[in-house]
Amino acid sequence: MSGISRRRVLTAGAATGALGTLAACSSGTGLRSGAAEADGEGTTQARPVKPIGDGSTADTGAQPHQPTPDRLEAGRRPPQFVVLSWDGAGELSNRLFSRFRKVAADHGARMTFFLSGIYTLPESKKHLYRPPQHPVGASDIGYLADRHIHATLQQVRAAWLEGHEIGTHFNGHFCGATGVRNWSPAEWRSEIEQAVDFVTHWRTNTGFTDLEPLPFDYRRELTGGRTPCLEGQARLLPTAAALGWTYDASSPGGLQIWPGKVQGGRIWDFPLQSIPFAGHSFQVLSMDYNMMFNQSGGNPLGDRARYDAWRAQARDTYLAGFRRAYESNRAPFFVGNHFERWNGGIYMDAVEEAVQQMAAHDDVRFVSFKQLVAWLEAQDPVVLRKLRTLSPGQSPTGGWAEFLGAAGSPAS
Repeated sequence: MSGISRRRVLTAGAATGALGTLAACSSGTGLRSGAAEADGEGTTQARPVKPIGDGSTADTGAQPHQPTPDRLEAGRRPPQFVVLSWDGAGELSNRLFSRFRKVAADHGARMTFFLSGIYTLPESKKHLYRPPQHPVGASDIGYLADRHIHATLQQVRAAWLEGHEIGTHFNGHFCGATGVRNWSPAEWRSEIEQAVDFVTHWRTNTGFTDLEPLPFDYRRELTGGRTPCLEGQARLLPTAAALGWTYDASSPGGLQIWPGKVQGGRIWDFPLQSIPFAGHSFQVLSMDYNMMFNQSGGNPLGDRARYDAWRAQARDTYLAGFRRAYESNRAPFFVGNHFERWNGGIYMDAVEEAVQQMAAHDDVRFVSFKQLVAWLEAQDPVVLRKLRTLSPGQSPTGGWAEFLGAAGSPAS
């Protein structure tokens, strides 16, 4: 990590695992006999099922509970978007996946789950994974126990039906000098194809016969991801563009400004952001791992006597990032976390408490990255360019009505 300030750690860490108020949602199309879709009130509706491949996945129509993108009216202040995402999302014995699905439901939120492909591959079948520049079956994160693969598949299925996004965190989580930063675009394509293959062939690889298929065509649904340790984006982007992805969330150290596009204007760049670190004069990335690094030096079992203070500090840091955007330029606020019990699980408690306080504010929309892309694409490019002129913490001179009056008009 040469050349990187200890105070702003760029690595996302090796870990096992977003929260978000939406505009009006639609429930999808063509509901008839087939897969059961929870409607959020304890009842179910039938959805059509067209099995794909070995039946691990199925085409069940449009994803339910997606907001209709609304174009910003002239002179109107933008909504405050909040995107919380989870790296390597999996359901272990700590049941954090299901916990945060409930948190999202409690606040009408949608989030992004970045699923690690090998979390659907039994360790007994690890010979099927051929990671670039590493031995067959190698991985810097552990394979899940079969019971946890089973539980993860259930969570992924339920999450998608609730309107959440299933992105990718790729597979083996290789970082550092021998990691993903040195992969070629062709090696990235191999990694992605393998991640998709594991997710779309879990039935063959696991032998499970008691689970419904994942209710989506993953090759079509997958439109973005986050790389291990926030490394390797430059060589990933050509492959991501060729695959038709619409965004990437792998940039470290971004500012709290309105996002723009990279790779020749083909991909939205959604970086983790530098946000005020509560109680300090410096900033940290908007990720639990980076707060943990600054609080306990990267030791996930730090001083227990300081857990309460660290939890409050983490919560206040999330809220400081939120407030800076909410009270000024309204740039989307990005948080990237892991389903981990670091330092006694204080970061899970901190983000839940922060979400509760964010949700109490007016005009806040907790969305997935895919939903944010849809909203951005629906806007007047002139408006987006003007929004990007606002620095972190900068409110528009003269107020929003003046700032976006002409730019947001139909004639612009």
